[in-house]
This record gives sequence, structure tokens and C-alpha cells, in this order.
Amino acid sequence: MTWQGYRDWWIRYDEGGIVQGQRVPPKLLFWVNQADLIIASPLKRAIESAELAAGREVDIIDDHLIEAALPSPPLGKFKMRPKSWGTAARIFWYFGWSDGLESHTEARARVEIMCDRLADYATDGKIVYVSAHGWINRMLKGSLIKRGWKMRSQNGDLHWSFRRYERPIDYEEK
Repeated sequence: MTWQGYRDWWIRYDEGGIVQGQRVPPKLLFWVNQADLIIASPLKRAIESAELAAGREVDIIDDHLIEAALPSPPLGKFKMRPKSWGTAARIFWYFGWSDGLESHTEARARVEIMCDRLADYATDGKIVYVSAHGWINRMLKGSLIKRGWKMRSQNGDLHWSFRRYERPIDYEEK
């Protein structure tokens, strides 16, 4: 598809939910069933994933968790597969191409706000389950680790993957 086809494809993907018949991995079920608070991005697939995993409605829908923008660079009639367009779009975005959408700098600022919120949500030993999206999850990972959070486990970046963090007991706003 061309860059315009990819842009249309991505819009449809963002508007879509999860595929029927999905099964939540047992390890993820173990952690989500212990959560005191369920938080999700406002995108349909994040909300549906959280509700399927938790077996209940989410507690908080937070706009700060929405996936980082993925504007496809206008490369004329050049065609690639969606996965290749995603990689190219992310690289262009990282180096400044935002095409009027949220920039990398703006997304980074949003992630820092979300890290502050997660610290607040996780006070007093509360377990927080967050259902978000691939790139924003990667950005959160770096910011949380810089703030002293410890990543105790992870299982990749594909669908139904997860990362488990522990908030420092002596946490101070950074």
C-alpha cells in the first residue's frame, strides 16, 4: 500500500477492537486478577483487552495512555506492507515528522505526566494494571526505569505481552 493507504489502514486499526475469541495468557491473568486498579487507554482495543483480562469494567480511562501518533511520511506512490510502513513512520516520527499530529517531544511530555499519575495510583502498595499500546508502553518503560522503578518481568512486545514494575518505596517526584 502507499503512504495514504497506510494512513487509512492505521485509522481503521485505531478504531477497531480486539479480534473475537482472544484468550488472555495465564501469566497475565495472574497479575491482573491481583490488581486494585484497572486503567486503560481510550482506544477501543485497550479497553476491550483490559475488560477481557480483568473480567470487569476498567476503573479509569486515561488519555495519556493513547498510542503515540504514527503519521506516515508522504513518499508518493512508493508501496510497502503495513509492518514496513509502521517502522518507517515511527522512524520519521522519532526524528521530527509529525504531519500535524502529536510530535515525539509532545508524546514524551505526556508519558512523563502518566508516570507521575502511575506513581500516585501505586501508593500504599496498590497493584495497578495498565492496558495500553506498543510504543507508548516502550516510552513508559524508559521513563519509569529512569525514575527508579524496577522492571521485574516482561515477555516481549507482541499482543498480550506485559511488563511488571515495582514502584520504589522511597519514591520522590523526579
